[in-house]
This record gives sequence, structure tokens and C-alpha cells, in this order.
Amino acid sequence: MDPATDGGTRNGGTEGRAADGDATGGGAAGAAIRGTARGAAPVPLSVLDLAMVGTGHTASDALRTSVEIARLAERRGYHRLWVAEHHSMPGVASSAPAVILAHLAAHTTTLRLGSGGVMLPNHAPLVIAEQFGTLEALAPGRIDLGLGRAPGTDGATAAALRRTDDPHRLADEFPRLLDELVHFLDDDFPDGHPHARIHAVPGPVQGSVPGGVRPVSRPPVWLLGSSGFSAQLAGSLGLPFAFAHHFSAAATLPALELYRTSFRPSAVLAEPYALISVGALAADTEEEAYREVMTAALTVLWLRRGRPGLVPGPEEAAEYERGMGGAERDFVAGWLSDLVYGTAERVRAGLDELVGRTGADELMISSPVHGLAARVRGFELIADAYGL
Repeated sequence: MDPATDGGTRNGGTEGRAADGDATGGGAAGAAIRGTARGAAPVPLSVLDLAMVGTGHTASDALRTSVEIARLAERRGYHRLWVAEHHSMPGVASSAPAVILAHLAAHTTTLRLGSGGVMLPNHAPLVIAEQFGTLEALAPGRIDLGLGRAPGTDGATAAALRRTDDPHRLADEFPRLLDELVHFLDDDFPDGHPHARIHAVPGPVQGSVPGGVRPVSRPPVWLLGSSGFSAQLAGSLGLPFAFAHHFSAAATLPALELYRTSFRPSAVLAEPYALISVGALAADTEEEAYREVMTAALTVLWLRRGRPGLVPGPEEAAEYERGMGGAERDFVAGWLSDLVYGTAERVRAGLDELVGRTGADELMISSPVHGLAARVRGFELIADAYGL
């Protein structure tokens, strides 16, 4: 079945309506999506923050660092910062994106903030519409709603989140859930629909009651993915698309090609807009960068083996590396080959090459390493390299 029609999904709630933009997908809707390249950067640069928790640190430490990174991103000219939903992972403190985003909104004034993403099948669409309507009320015109169909965790945790013995069924219903969510965001269920008298508040309904004022904007919807399903769905609906290059690099080019060939202009976008997330870390020396990225590599290795834990420190990572077997070394080498790390000049060259190879419209940088100061320093060095 064509994913554009599966479940009756409309163009992200924009079919036949261009109130937030012009008939070709320009105006405020497109402007809220498209960033501006600053300094010498070839495309807008943004940040993906996983609020990683390392050995010797607490979740409070990680979230304080998230605030520091958000302030830095705003000050230095990064376009947006997203947080991702993960569950049952000791080393990741971002299980509640909406809560973190509200906190970051209170500590910034211009930076776009969003979810990268909220895993839609984990939640009732009405709940997401209410949460992000609240965020939009707190930070008008600064909120993005990125949606994914994966659980962001293992199967048993997904079943607990979704209160079902068959969590994969809800993932298969992603187009229907998306359609329902967009109806709640726009408050436009047709007459006779079971939800026609249900309203997401804060939201548009507040402008239709006596004395009410309609919100001037709502969060733009993005689709996130690491395979072709969401790429094709985003293209067919004329929505912006974000691809997880940082953990699915081999699928990046096919997914972007599918998105672009599937794209149909909408009131949201006249042309495709593809963001890719990339693991990157800049440091003052090559050696320092390697020490830090090895902490991230081992975190992923242990996660793939079903032993998720805190991000190891550089010393622990170095000790483990010395005793690794051949299969482990091959995995780590392959994972590091998709990471961009080193001095600021080397990272800039790697990011420029990635843009040239993929044609990405925006890069979102993730640095899931142990060192809190190393993350902050890395984003400063990248900004310096591009003259942001």
C-alpha cells in the first residue's frame, strides 16, 4: 500500500490549506523549517543532544550540560537543538523530551527546540498534541515536533510503554497515528468523527470560543527515520525529513533518494528538505578526540550486546580497548569510520565532505561521549572552525 494513503494520512494536516504559508509551501511554515547557513558553513548546523550519562556523573549533571549546550548553540549561531526519546537505558537521560524541552525553552530565547524524536507509537496522539501545544505556548514559534515510529528501546520495554503484547502492531499503524495527531494539532476532525468534539489544549480551539485568540503558529511536524519507510512517507506528504546517519550511515543515500523521488509539494514545503544527524566531536588534539569517541563507541558496542550501561570514562575505555578481540575491534572500527572527529579543521573538512556527498539541507551534530566539558568544547570548536 502507498504509505501516503495508508490510514488516510493527509499532507501533514495541510492538504488544501496554506494558511501558514503560500500555495507553493512558502511563507511562515517553510520558514519555520528551513534554516540559514551561517559563517562559512555550507548548510545550517544544529545539535542533537542525547543527555548522555557517564560513569561518575548523574542525570542532573547531564541535563545541566544540556542547558549549557543549548545556551552555547544559541549564542554561536546553531539553528536548532533537538532531544531524543530513549527508554530503559542507564546512559541516556532523555526519556521525557517534552519535559527537557520546557526546561531548555526557559533558558533560551531564540534557539529552535524540538524532538528528535518523540516515538509516536509510544504515546496517545492527543497526549503529544497537548504536550507540544503547551511547549508552543511557552516558546511561540520555536518548537519542532519530530516523530519516529521505532520504540527507542528494546521490545519488552516497548510493550510496557505501549501497554500491549504486540508493540510492533502500533509501529505498523504509524500513518494512522500520524493522521490523528495532525488532526488534533489543527483541531479539524470532520463532523461525525469520534474525536470531533475532543480538543488538544493549548491549541486552535481556544481561538474559536467567545473572546478567544487563535495561536499564531503550531509546531511543524517532521518525520524521522533510519530506513526507507519514513523517507517515503515524509516525501509523499510533503514534510521535512530527518535521517539518522549517525547510526545508519549505509542507508543514508538510499533513504534520501527515496525521500526526494517520493516528494510531493505541500502547503508546508514546495521542495524537499532533508536533515541528517551525524556523530562528530572536535577537540584540541587528535589524541584527545580519539580518547573521547572511544567512550561512545564502547557504549554502542555494549548496547548492541544487550548490556546497556553508563558511558565509560576514557581510562576505562582505553583499558577495555587493549583487551578487545577481533570481532569487537572490527565493530568499533566500523562505527568510528562513520564518525567525524579530530581537530576542528579535520571535523570541518569531514562535515563539508558529508554535505557534498549527501546533498543534505542541514546537519545535526551529536556528540554522545563521556566528557561533559568535551561536549561543550567540541561545539565551540566547530563554531570557531566555521566562523559562526
